Amino acid sequence: MKKSSLLFLFLLLWTVGNAQQALWGGSQIVSPEINPDNTVTFRLFAPNAKKVQVTGDFLPMQKKQVPGLGEVEEPGVADLTKDDNGVWSFTTPSPLSPELYGYSFLVDGLKMMDPSNVYMIRDVATVTNVFLIDGEGSRAHYYKVNDVPHGSVSRVWYDSPGLGKKRRMTIYTPPGYEDSKDSYPVFYLLHGAGGDEEAWIALGRTAQILDNLIAEGKAEPMIVVMTNGNAVQSAAPGESAEGFTVPKMDVSRMNRGEFEASFPDVVNYVDTHYRTKADKHHRAIAGLSMGGFHSLHISKQYPDLFDYIGLFSAAIFPPQGAQSSVYEDMTGKLRNQFEMKPELYWIAIGDKDFLYEDNVKFRKLLDKNGFPYVYYESPDGHIWKNWRIYLTEFVPMLFK
Repeated sequence: MKKSSLLFLFLLLWTVGNAQQALWGGSQIVSPEINPDNTVTFRLFAPNAKKVQVTGDFLPMQKKQVPGLGEVEEPGVADLTKDDNGVWSFTTPSPLSPELYGYSFLVDGLKMMDPSNVYMIRDVATVTNVFLIDGEGSRAHYYKVNDVPHGSVSRVWYDSPGLGKKRRMTIYTPPGYEDSKDSYPVFYLLHGAGGDEEAWIALGRTAQILDNLIAEGKAEPMIVVMTNGNAVQSAAPGESAEGFTVPKMDVSRMNRGEFEASFPDVVNYVDTHYRTKADKHHRAIAGLSMGGFHSLHISKQYPDLFDYIGLFSAAIFPPQGAQSSVYEDMTGKLRNQFEMKPELYWIAIGDKDFLYEDNVKFRKLLDKNGFPYVYYESPDGHIWKNWRIYLTEFVPMLFK
């Protein structure tokens, strides 16, 4: 046998030997199992546990008092049943509607991930397993990777003189961008408190939604820019020189207006590094919760930048003690913005959202001053299910 063949055989055996744990260390239990009728069965092998539960947004919501927020909703809890082999299981009593769902187990009160499900998503410091119930013609079908042309997703660093640091953002370019010479409109999509430049691409399924809407001709091909709206951060936790920091909600500098005032740094970078249609009619901005707050105040601070504005479950009014010229003369700046006749001012919120009354108050302000807007109300509260819905509703209205 030739030396090269012996070397190849040795490397093969070495690789297999070192890969055994990865190859054969997985769970043999199927969980979650999506049944033919769209009920879902969860299973966990825990022979010594005394109590096993599952919690997730597929269960009825329950109300909870949170200091500073009042009454909010959180996912309910269901008990699993143990069999003679030490496997605990629970099957949803009714089929689940098409949607992307998150869940985790509680084993004797301790939260843990499902060892049989490798698919997980982080939201701030909370990690949950996820699964998707598909349905042809449903919104959830847009959350899938379907057999359509795909865009590209990049993480890029840009210089922000306004914040005094290099910062990271996520950018989606539409299918065919790399091979064309065309210029494209730009949609700036902002996350909520505790999120970062990873939130919309992971939890929001932005790339999948855009790919599918564009493929069906329901949306114009566009660039989507997902920034990090936390002025204290240069990038998402674990993605900067700060290392593996613990993710947390830090809105300590939200009341300074720094992110809003510095937003032209983002626009300038995108317009100089990508093939954009660099005018007001070809720019949109929208965001959820804190990102909706940012979208509101950025768009009125710079009324000549954006023709399409979306407020998704938005925080509206500046926090107590806010000291920034960005927040001054709110009505006057809105009047100036609406005198420039934006193409679309879109407000969406869930009927159980803790920010619902602030949005009612804001709509009354707009109505009183004759500022036109489009309103969309959905069920449920301050949850990603709603924000994915709003994205699929908002994007087809852009750049027409």
